[in-house]
Amino acid sequence: MALMPGRLVVLEGIDGAGTTTQVARLAERLQSMDVPVRSTREPSDGPIGLLARQVLTGRIPRPDGGAPGWATMALLFAADRMDHVETEIDPYVARGIVVVSDRYEASSLAYQSFSRGAAAEEAIAWIRAINRHARRPDLIVVLDVPSELAADRRAGRGEAVQLYEQDEMQRALATFYRELPRHMPQERIAMVDGTGTVEAVEERVWSEYRRAFG
Repeated sequence: MALMPGRLVVLEGIDGAGTTTQVARLAERLQSMDVPVRSTREPSDGPIGLLARQVLTGRIPRPDGGAPGWATMALLFAADRMDHVETEIDPYVARGIVVVSDRYEASSLAYQSFSRGAAAEEAIAWIRAINRHARRPDLIVVLDVPSELAADRRAGRGEAVQLYEQDEMQRALATFYRELPRHMPQERIAMVDGTGTVEAVEERVWSEYRRAFG
């Protein structure tokens, strides 16, 4: 019996776009069709990913009390990504499993290049270079939502604000994600309207999945 083709599918968007919810929905839908699937996320649940999450939530501050610089964060996320690929993504894809990830390289491009300010394009090139050995996604689905809606969703969580969750930054990141095909021209990217009910967004994501893989 031939091994089913494994693949990597990534969901992206600003904080509050609904990526976590839609990763779970897509995984459940594939499972209901007897498609082998594994859901995952970045930062990952590996040791480097756990460190990254602690930095994002301020649980590991720098000695001076400030946040790490954009290059430091880009390197941290790139290291986590390679560990993620080596331990969780590649082994499952090789076994014919569909891996659905909540965030991947595009998040590094968006968040760290914004932190670079006027030299964003230079930062994008460098971030792409340090991630060049990471597996390429077979499909990137971007959930496009107005930054105001995403802010309301974040507020509804009742959680402490993380490193990149300032409203002004999220507005700029929403614009970046809408322009993602320009920054990642070799990737297969589908832009999906992330507004409306969870069920409506799920159908749009599923439509793009079917369009890509039949």
